[in-house]
Amino acid sequence: MQSRTAANRPGRPRSATADAAILAATREALVELGWSKLTLGDVATRAGVAKTTLYRRWSGKNELVVDAVAELFDELRLPDRGSLAADIEGVVLQFAAILARPEAKSGLMAVVAESTRDDALRERIRASIVDRQKRLVVEGRDRAQCRGELPPETDPADSARTVDLIFDVIAGAVVHRALVSAEPVDATWARGFVALLLDGLTASGAA
Repeated sequence: MQSRTAANRPGRPRSATADAAILAATREALVELGWSKLTLGDVATRAGVAKTTLYRRWSGKNELVVDAVAELFDELRLPDRGSLAADIEGVVLQFAAILARPEAKSGLMAVVAESTRDDALRERIRASIVDRQKRLVVEGRDRAQCRGELPPETDPADSARTVDLIFDVIAGAVVHRALVSAEPVDATWARGFVALLLDGLTASGAA
């Protein structure tokens, strides 16, 4: 019996090049068309792929936009600026700069709104964006512990809860400031926010 060739084996491997083109085309469409007018057909045309190629990878527009926006947040890096406070200020300003991009702003707000009635979409946002970016909190905490700025944590459960809380506070504050209040997230705001985060309500820099 003849062996099957790579071409007719079930489940052909995904093309990283096609995926990158599709996600880039999605972000381009978000800028030019906005969430409501974006269609998979338009994205396929922009990416130079068949619409069936999109449907083999994403079940619908919501999931596609989540992954396109998630790639933007993967650009975040925690700078080493010599102190925990300065490091957090640096990543806060990076985060705000990404949120200011039209494709991030329209895409994130739309999928978050859709996720209020779609549990599977909410889980995808958590896995693709939230959980992936918690790496920054872990990196920053580990670096601060090595510097002696934070005490070591020995209980894994307590450590995980701390990471969740820090991420929620920082991401929540920046998203609310940038997208809900539509106020600037500049160096002055970031400095005051980080002082409040690290020192509490008695921090002199939080006023």
